[in-house]
Amino acid sequence: MSKPIGVGVIGCGYWGPNLVRNFRSLPECDLQAVCDLSQERLSHMRSVYPEVECISDYQALLGRAGLDAVVIATPVKHHFPMAKASLLAGKHTLIEKPMASSSAQCEELIEIAKAKGLVLMVGHTFLYSAAVRKIDAIVKTGEIGEIQYINARRLNLGLFQKDINVAWDLAPHDISIILHILGEYPLAVNCQGNAHVTPQIEDVTNLSLSFPCNRFATIQSSWLEPRKVREMTIVGTRQMIVYDDLQTLEKIRVYDVRVERPPHYDTFAEFLYSYHYGGSYSPHLKQEEPLKTECQHFIDCIVSGQEPLTSGRSGLELVRILEAASLSLKSRGAPVVLSTPQELNAANKPFQAALQAQKSLLS
Repeated sequence: MSKPIGVGVIGCGYWGPNLVRNFRSLPECDLQAVCDLSQERLSHMRSVYPEVECISDYQALLGRAGLDAVVIATPVKHHFPMAKASLLAGKHTLIEKPMASSSAQCEELIEIAKAKGLVLMVGHTFLYSAAVRKIDAIVKTGEIGEIQYINARRLNLGLFQKDINVAWDLAPHDISIILHILGEYPLAVNCQGNAHVTPQIEDVTNLSLSFPCNRFATIQSSWLEPRKVREMTIVGTRQMIVYDDLQTLEKIRVYDVRVERPPHYDTFAEFLYSYHYGGSYSPHLKQEEPLKTECQHFIDCIVSGQEPLTSGRSGLELVRILEAASLSLKSRGAPVVLSTPQELNAANKPFQAALQAQKSLLS
């Protein structure tokens, strides 16, 4: 058996402890150290994992002997400098979403990783969930027909961020799922929102993505809702899928419903649209923690040298969409064009080929 991959985690706040728990559970992984500025958090981690070294300086963690990979779960403003330092130190690097504060930063990280032959991966965790993988499989069969539009809602009361708005905080989950299912980039983005609690940091946003062939997706994000909502509706020409991540057993339900327009009509009765109401079913899903699958995938890619499903390139494309959303917000919802249809068609060919290859890693 080969030597376990030595891993260190930077950031032990909201999400970091979940990463620590999962990496520690993997037999191919040797969780060596965790890092945080808060001594209180480090004391807690030390009490739970006494065998793991606790460090307050991330540069000291990067210089630790035997460390092969670093996981970054800090506020977004720290992603780029920490990830750059990690890659330059020769460490495979996993960064929580969003990858960085700008597409230029993402591009620089991708270039460094490529030059050094290192794995660079982004934590788009929902792509590793059984629910999203099942939706992708159902769409591939053609069962629901051609996708017409996708509507997503990700709402809750808080957690309020200080350095990014709610679109940068919550929408990456839905954007990554939508790009994964559709397998193509959007043509344009428009976004509207308001800041009610912290000036200049929008806590409610409505974001729209326009795709070729008249397809579009809408994403509603909010920190100001009394109820927690994690729901996505995928409308096809034959069937529709509702994905509710808060459901324990029936996260996905497929509905055999559609609207059919008559090709021609001679009377008012024939003019009326035909509504088809069929049954519904909830497919079986394997009960597994998506984050554990993501952590295992990171380790597997380090061992095999394969590109991750959620590679640095995936992180870059998502940040480009978020940048366009920010520009649209400043322009009161005016659309921001990402590329022309011709450019998009050329870009989508390698994107779709790479996506299929990456998806096969988890099948």
